[in-house]
Amino acid sequence: MTEPNWHKSTFSGQNDNCVEVADNAPGAVRVRDTKDHGKGEVTASPAAWSAFVSDLAG
Repeated sequence: MTEPNWHKSTFSGQNDNCVEVADNAPGAVRVRDTKDHGKGEVTASPAAWSAFVSDLAG
C-alpha cells in the first residue's frame, strides 16, 4: 500500500479549521483533521470527492 502524501486542502484557507487531503492512493481520496490525526480519516472515491469539492466551489 502506498503511504499517503498528506497536504493541506486549498479550501481550508488561512483559518484554524483545516483538513489535510491525500490523493495519491489509487481509487481513493483520504481526508483528516489537520490538528487531530487521532480522530481518524474519511475515504472517498475520486468521483465523490470531485463532486463534493465542486459543490463547495458553488
